[in-house]
Amino acid sequence: MALVWALVVGLLLAHNGYLWLVKGVVPDTDILALLPVEQRDPVLQQAFTHMVDAAQQRLIVMVGADDWDQARAAADSYSAVLAKHPELLQSSVKLSAQSQQDWLAPAQQMRLGLLTPAQQQALREQPAKYWADSALQQLYSPFSGPKLGAWQDDPFGLFSGWVQARAQETPVRPRDGYLFVEEKGRPYIVLLLNLRQPAFSMATQQALLPLLEQAATAARHTVPSVELIRAGVVLHAGAGSAQASREMSTIGIGSLLGIVLLMWLTFRSLRPIAMIVLSIGVGCLAAFSLCWIIFGQVHLLTLVFGASLIGVAQDYGIYFLCSRVAADQSLNSQQLLRRLMPGLTLTLAAAVIGYIGLALTPFPGLRQMALFSVLGLVFAWLTVIFWFPALLKPATLKSSSFAGWIGRTRRHWPLLGWNRASLLAAVLFAAFASIGIARLQVNDDIRSLQTPPKELLAEQIKLGKLLDAPTPVQFYLVRGASAEQVLQREEALKLKLEPLVARHIISGYQAMSNWTPSLQAQNANRALVSQALLGDDGPLKMLAAQLGEDAGWVTQMRNRALAGGSAGHELTPAEFLKSAASEPSRHLWLGQVTGAQGNVYASIVALRGVNNYADLPILKRAADQLDGVQWVDKVSEISSVLGHYRQYMGWVLLCAYAAIYLLLFMRYRLAAWRVLASPALATLAILAVLGWSGQPLQLFHVLALMLVLGLGVDYGIFLQEQGMQRDRFAWLTVGLSAASALLSFGLLALSGTPPLHAFGLTMLIGIAVVWMIAPCFSQDSQQEEEKNAITS
Repeated sequence: MALVWALVVGLLLAHNGYLWLVKGVVPDTDILALLPVEQRDPVLQQAFTHMVDAAQQRLIVMVGADDWDQARAAADSYSAVLAKHPELLQSSVKLSAQSQQDWLAPAQQMRLGLLTPAQQQALREQPAKYWADSALQQLYSPFSGPKLGAWQDDPFGLFSGWVQARAQETPVRPRDGYLFVEEKGRPYIVLLLNLRQPAFSMATQQALLPLLEQAATAARHTVPSVELIRAGVVLHAGAGSAQASREMSTIGIGSLLGIVLLMWLTFRSLRPIAMIVLSIGVGCLAAFSLCWIIFGQVHLLTLVFGASLIGVAQDYGIYFLCSRVAADQSLNSQQLLRRLMPGLTLTLAAAVIGYIGLALTPFPGLRQMALFSVLGLVFAWLTVIFWFPALLKPATLKSSSFAGWIGRTRRHWPLLGWNRASLLAAVLFAAFASIGIARLQVNDDIRSLQTPPKELLAEQIKLGKLLDAPTPVQFYLVRGASAEQVLQREEALKLKLEPLVARHIISGYQAMSNWTPSLQAQNANRALVSQALLGDDGPLKMLAAQLGEDAGWVTQMRNRALAGGSAGHELTPAEFLKSAASEPSRHLWLGQVTGAQGNVYASIVALRGVNNYADLPILKRAADQLDGVQWVDKVSEISSVLGHYRQYMGWVLLCAYAAIYLLLFMRYRLAAWRVLASPALATLAILAVLGWSGQPLQLFHVLALMLVLGLGVDYGIFLQEQGMQRDRFAWLTVGLSAASALLSFGLLALSGTPPLHAFGLTMLIGIAVVWMIAPCFSQDSQQEEEKNAITS
């Protein structure tokens, strides 16, 4: 069987090599992929991807200085450094006078159909004299505002007013070929950069971050007082990677050295470590390979959770190794394996039962995690069964004085029974647990899982205020059977948003219909302008009289105005998207997309100035009773997914306890509770500590509780098997396994990353409690223990 198993492992190695090295697989990171299919909205998913993909590849740098010349000089120095690496970054094109003119060309040709809500109201309410006076003011006053083109093309300033309204959607302005914003007289030049490589690639981060530092040094060399503000997903990803690297080099190396030292003291050989790593490695290879074949993709969260199987899978190897050291040398390894098979099989079955509970949930993500873990454990277990007896002869390992000392320490543990001390301990623990759990709160907010560096957060906040940029995680998704219906629904939504702008709940919004109103709106605008301004007795005639012009001039002006867009030649999203002016708005238009109900058209209405999360319910209500309009709050949605997972995992944990008890009852009968008592009490202790310390319960705590159950059951089985087989090295097995688990996972409590800290803290408390109290539930008598100590 060892040779057959070698062939299986060879196939797994080849398949993993093909996946990682040839196919270049990348784990799935889309958290929505963890949701049941019926709960996933393809259109919504595309909308979010559309917004996030554009945002995560963008890097914005603002170069501020005391005056315009200094800002330009510093920005040029900064850009010159970046320009040497076009393979990494793409800079925004410098603006020219011609490009600015080209911006407005499509809209200018259709200007008659473009009106702001204020202009529509004025056209309905103001008399002809108002418009005639307005046209004269436009003609003669040098302070009547910016003019676009000849006065004859826009005598009443409607198109100029519409362009100014569009310009209000962003404080960014062009000047001397640069984009800039100004705050209290201080100019900030805006550098828009696009990454050519994935933002989450560590290679990208390692190449980009030093380059940005070089650029900053060059800018400070040119203008010592320059102020640099940066924002981009790549900066946060880089900071996270740096933190992970620091923790890996301290926590990871520290735990590895601790485990190696522990194994060396116990076995005086590195071979046991290599064998345990071998069994876990085979388990991981098989789990990834088979999950990829079954699901066609493996989620990143599956790998994170699957890594926890290391803590359980190591128990099989440690149990065999410790038993080999303790067994008589006349007993060969195959005979020893047959003796250990009941305990080994029971530990595997108990772990598999726990993970099968996950597989029964409706969440595909949990099912994938369950299958990954079960496959990993089964293959690690089979590696121990098939290879360990062949690799370990009776004389291969020797007992050490350290192993003997660990084994003897068990006699110091008290056994719980019907006595005053046990009753007092139970009462004290019940009071501690009940009060702590009563104080326990939950928090599934994904923002609590992120701890960006303070300086990056401060820069992002300041940049957001200066640019008044829309948020990519809260927006409205608008759908319709046609582009025209989507634009009409956007216009209905905007009527509800205008009062919110007036109440300063939001500072504004971006929508495709701002640039290309629906055909219905364009026709209505044309009719309104024609009726109010171009009629025979309208302001044109009055204006001609005041200018001393004749009827021919009136006809000429009317024809010139009507040339700015006639019925049948309206501005559409498709035409607008071809223009340079559409570049800042292209992320708003999804066009035709395939949804659950077939092909639909969709767009995004983005919000600016969303600073108070307490206002989100008001924004959500704005979409109520509007056909085809959906409020999207990605932060809440992801938090909701985490909440669902936490609740399901909680129920799965309870069901796993019940199922494992039934399994244990088949072997231990009325003593089965002794195996489950320590992980159950450890779980209560963890919840109580969280409650007493004010830390809210989250998904990563519950994930760790599953591992506490798995390990705790293993320890209980080892100790119960000791009671039945008089294996005096069972306590050494428990000690080594618990110490390894604490070093592997418990030290994660020192991590600065909130999910890892939560997972590590739970493991630290849980495994420590299980380790400390598991012997107290043993059936061994003190006399038996002393007898074992004497014979050791």
